[in-house]
Amino acid sequence: MSTQKNNITGKRLAKLLAQDEKILHSKDLANLWNIANNNTLRTTLKRYCKNQLLYRIYKGFYSVVKPEKVDPGILGAKAIHGYCYLSTESVLFFEGYISKKITSHTFVAEKSRRFTIGKNLYRSRQLNTKYLFNPEGVEIKNSLKQANVYRAIADMLYFSPKYHFDREVDWEKVKNMQKKIGYPLTPTRYAVAKSH
Repeated sequence: MSTQKNNITGKRLAKLLAQDEKILHSKDLANLWNIANNNTLRTTLKRYCKNQLLYRIYKGFYSVVKPEKVDPGILGAKAIHGYCYLSTESVLFFEGYISKKITSHTFVAEKSRRFTIGKNLYRSRQLNTKYLFNPEGVEIKNSLKQANVYRAIADMLYFSPKYHFDREVDWEKVKNMQKKIGYPLTPTRYAVAKSH
C-alpha cells in the first residue's frame, strides 16, 4: 500500500515539475493530477505544502516556487485568473507619463478587484469585453501581457477622460489607438483634425 502511495506521489510530483506554469489554482492541479475527489485534492495539497513541494499563496492558489521569487506582475495576473493585461498607472509610471509613484500593480480585466499578495498591492479595472479582448497595443513582455504606452493612455482615458499626464502626449497616436480599439474618442484632449 505504501509503495503504491509513493508511486502516485512520485507521478504527481513529476507532472507538477514538468509544467511550464509555476503558479497554479487548485482546479488546475486537480486536472493535472486527474483528481475528482475534493478531499483527496485537499489532502494532497496540504501534504505538498507541508513538504514545501508547493507554496500556498492563498486558498486555492499555489506556487511551485516561493511566491516572493515570482515576478509581482505575473503573480497578480495569475491571481486575477482570467484574461487581463497590465495597463493604466503601472505602464504610465514606467513610461514616464505620470511622476507620482504608484502603490498598486494595475490591470485591466473582466472584473474590478483590489487585493494584496504578500507586500504587493493589486488593482484590476473592469473593461467591457468588446474592448478587453481587442489585442491592439497589447504585447507580451517577460511572460506578461502588457499595454504599450498608447494603449495604456487610451485605457486610462476610457476610465478617466480628464486624467492628467505629466509628459507631452502624442495625441494623434492616442486617437488612432482609440479608433482601433473602438473606444469613444476624447476630442477635448487632442486637436480634432478638420474634416475637409
